[in-house]
Amino acid sequence: MDPERVNSRVWTVRRRSRAGAVAGLVVRRVVLAVPVLLLVSLAVFLLAAASPFDPIHQYYGVRIFDASAADVASVREQLDLDRPVLARFWDWLSGILSGDLGMSRSMRAPVADVLARRLPWTLLLACCGLALAVVFSLVIGTVAAWRQGGWTDRLITAVGHALEGIPPFVVALLAIALFSLGLGWLPVAGLTDAGSSLGPAQVIEHLVLPAAVLGISQSPWLVLHVRQSLLTAFTEDHVTGARARGVRERVVVARHALPTALLPFVTLIGARIPELVTGAVLVEEVFSWPGVASAVVTAARAADYPLLAILTLLATAAVLLGSLLADVAAVLLDPRVSADG
Repeated sequence: MDPERVNSRVWTVRRRSRAGAVAGLVVRRVVLAVPVLLLVSLAVFLLAAASPFDPIHQYYGVRIFDASAADVASVREQLDLDRPVLARFWDWLSGILSGDLGMSRSMRAPVADVLARRLPWTLLLACCGLALAVVFSLVIGTVAAWRQGGWTDRLITAVGHALEGIPPFVVALLAIALFSLGLGWLPVAGLTDAGSSLGPAQVIEHLVLPAAVLGISQSPWLVLHVRQSLLTAFTEDHVTGARARGVRERVVVARHALPTALLPFVTLIGARIPELVTGAVLVEEVFSWPGVASAVVTAARAADYPLLAILTLLATAAVLLGSLLADVAAVLLDPRVSADG
């Protein structure tokens, strides 16, 4: 039998087996995500019910001081706030299963409309920030490892460790002070300039600074991880062999060491998704970006159960999805990794 044909068949069988293992991993994770999301949503309702914020005060505002006790009781009944929290949770869950996301009291609009208006801007900011963090970390981390022990490596490592302890909102305020108020290069906040119509040029100009802040605030851990992974890869046999054969150092780093360091890097990106979600909320608040951040704060203060539960579920789903994608990428990139879920 032709050896090439045998090798082709073996490769086909292995590829199909790998695809089946990945499919099984995805199915198991999706099944496990269902009870997790249910428990998270129930916890949101219970915590909101125990919150010191009274939804009635948020609903009335300053008019609460002029409202009679009978009017307050009537509004509380209309908003179903007089019912047990578990009964409200069941009504909300039944509506979710039927496609009704409910009505947001704090936004005075259906939850579906709030998400349709705000979620795309949050996704745009988060995706741009993550892409910038990945590219920046790969480049800077590679340079630091390549120049190990030099002043470049020491500077990058020192800055990376310093940025690890700085919250994203502090980085945002410093960026505004420097690039907006000091140099006047970029707008301070918002999605467009006052009186300007919404357009790609305006959006890009206002996106640059918050996306850069989000990306840089997430980069220190990634940069230091890439550096350490590359230093480990430099000691492996295939890299040592490439150097012994006289391969140029640039080729050794890019084609031999860096691919080995990518697997743990991909896994770390999945683990950083919760920090990305938190960072996006803080950056949106500082830059008045019209995403879900202000909706999260408003819903929490008003104990707005439907909106708060949906936003929390979306954040939880993003974390679970990031972890799943990281594991799938690890299985596909490294045949030694087992897709055991």
